[in-house]
Amino acid sequence: MDSPVTSTQLSTVAAATGTSVFIPSPATPYQGDIARYWDHEARPVNLRLGDVDGLYHHHYGIGDVDHDSLGDTEDSTYEKKLIAELHRLESAQAEFLLDHLGPVERGDTLVDAGCGRGGSMVMAHQRFGCAVEGVTLSAKQADFANQRARELGVEDHVRARVCNMLGMPFETGQAAASWNNESSMYVDLHDLFGEHSRVLAVGGRYVTITGCWNPRYGQPSKWVSQINAHFECNIHSRREYLRAMADNRLVPQAVVDLTPATLPYWELRATSSLVTGIEEAFINSYKDGSFQYVLIAADRV
Repeated sequence: MDSPVTSTQLSTVAAATGTSVFIPSPATPYQGDIARYWDHEARPVNLRLGDVDGLYHHHYGIGDVDHDSLGDTEDSTYEKKLIAELHRLESAQAEFLLDHLGPVERGDTLVDAGCGRGGSMVMAHQRFGCAVEGVTLSAKQADFANQRARELGVEDHVRARVCNMLGMPFETGQAAASWNNESSMYVDLHDLFGEHSRVLAVGGRYVTITGCWNPRYGQPSKWVSQINAHFECNIHSRREYLRAMADNRLVPQAVVDLTPATLPYWELRATSSLVTGIEEAFINSYKDGSFQYVLIAADRV
């Protein structure tokens, strides 16, 4: 496991970077590549969807499309309605994750590992009233998330930090619950779950929603390889998730196949002006069974 960031590893701040957060030196060259990737990411599919209500996500959606709300494709407002519908589906995904965190009290601390621009952290605080700590390798994402927290007046409860999720700056047993929402494909799962097991209180809940390749397919398909190349990540198999959890005192309580629930999101997104070129790989891999979209909720024992 990589070591937690120390004060001697902190680099230049606001004046040099244009951000308001400290930037630790990456522990590995790959971490540096990922930090640069997300520092420069500004896809309209993330930003324009977040502009709908100020909740900026970095994950996909679930649920049936409300075609009645979209109206006629020839209507001048159709694209605006389509963007709002995509955002509704991605927020529904975040709500589904929060549904699986178990009982959370106002005095608890939650941890979002790979928090992106912070939309899920805000939603968690709004639902539970508790403190939510997020970590990301991207200084730009952390700065964005913290600025949104200030704008919403929740900066005393919602905070993003720049650090490695394999060495989080939290005390052992500090978190009542923690999660990864489409961020676990950037790290070794045994290292990741070992760190979640450390920061979680005994009895605490860990939840992940992720894409994983299906072991029954045999090997990662060409579509999964395209997704890896597009996002510079390394998608794991479903079997690897369950094995790494078992090795790190995380006992699954629920495994939910969300593949049928996410297909409508992708099929709608493929018709929008926000396409990124990766939509075909997701749709085809979900349909041929080589790729799955799953939620796993596990308790720390």
